[in-house]
Amino acid sequence: MKTDFTHIVIGLGGLGSSAAYWLARRAGNEVLGLEQFELGHTRGSSEDHSRIIRLSYHTPNYVNLAKEAYADWAMVEKESGDKIVVKTGGLDFAPREGAKIPLSDYVNSMTEAGVPFEHLDAAEIMRRWPQFRLADDIHGLYQAEGGIASPNRGNAAHRRLARAYGATLCNNAPVINIRDRGNEIEVAAGDAIYRCQKLIIAVDAWSNHVLAHFGLRLPLTITQEQVTYFASPRAADFLPDRFPVWIWMDDPCFYGFPAYGEPGPKGAQDVGGDEVTADTRTFEPNPKTQQRLADFLSKYIPGAVGPALYTKTCLYTLPPDRDFVLDSLPGHPNVFIGLGAAHAYKFASWFGRVFSELAIDGQTSSNITPFKFDRPILKMENPPKNFMC
Repeated sequence: MKTDFTHIVIGLGGLGSSAAYWLARRAGNEVLGLEQFELGHTRGSSEDHSRIIRLSYHTPNYVNLAKEAYADWAMVEKESGDKIVVKTGGLDFAPREGAKIPLSDYVNSMTEAGVPFEHLDAAEIMRRWPQFRLADDIHGLYQAEGGIASPNRGNAAHRRLARAYGATLCNNAPVINIRDRGNEIEVAAGDAIYRCQKLIIAVDAWSNHVLAHFGLRLPLTITQEQVTYFASPRAADFLPDRFPVWIWMDDPCFYGFPAYGEPGPKGAQDVGGDEVTADTRTFEPNPKTQQRLADFLSKYIPGAVGPALYTKTCLYTLPPDRDFVLDSLPGHPNVFIGLGAAHAYKFASWFGRVFSELAIDGQTSSNITPFKFDRPILKMENPPKNFMC
């Protein structure tokens, strides 16, 4: 079996599968992907029917990178023949006064980035989507390009295409040891030892486990989150051509989807779960989180509420500023890490492309300056945390 590669990717979830694909497009069989569990496992954060994709973001740089992400997904769709992105339109809505996530940041960012949007009052929101029940003190931003990115389809397409280009993908191959020998990196995983010139780390909640091999650590918070699919009594009202993806921009923050992949709509609270580790997390839903979601939906989108079809748990891995980490490791210019800060699936294919550019070209055309590994807040022992974005 081949053990020497130019590129090794550790982790084959959303970001790692994408990295394997984009690297293999240019490096073919010089790419190895290693996954500690089975491919498509549910222990992490990037397996489900749907994630929100949007151009509405709180900084102009994220808006511009989201434009790039749409183009990258379009490339994957063209090559795979799979439909991964479904545009439903996206609604961000909040109280006019005192909202914890100011809609003005999104207005300014989209305006600067040249993204069209509409500012709607409560009456107009309810005229377009009678599913909402809103008081006059609510307003919203509608952006027509918002919609759904499917992790189940996107991950499978990335892995299938990576293999078609010659990449080797191994599951049930946990990393035991890593040694940077300067001109090459040695990775012991499963029952084999591999060598490479460039290493990509995309392991999300297990990032500090892998970084420990380099004597490094990031101040990460890991929480166990959950989403619930509801058997709505008015399920037809929540089909993707009749209802947008949405985000409630306040604290607590909630978000949701039309019916996609299941016969009812999906909703969740953002950063509403308990702090855990990748090892201590459970797969049991939190009834308090479930109740907060049900109460919110009953107030603002009552037709969505019905018996729970099922609740699915996942992990959020959060840097203190909730910005991405995408950089080489200090002292190890041939080792790269990516962390999505629990809002990255829409950017998954973009991450893979940027990884490939960094590893092969030594630079990227995308603006990743804000995502440095050693930015000041990530060097603090007890940094202030702000997870609202």
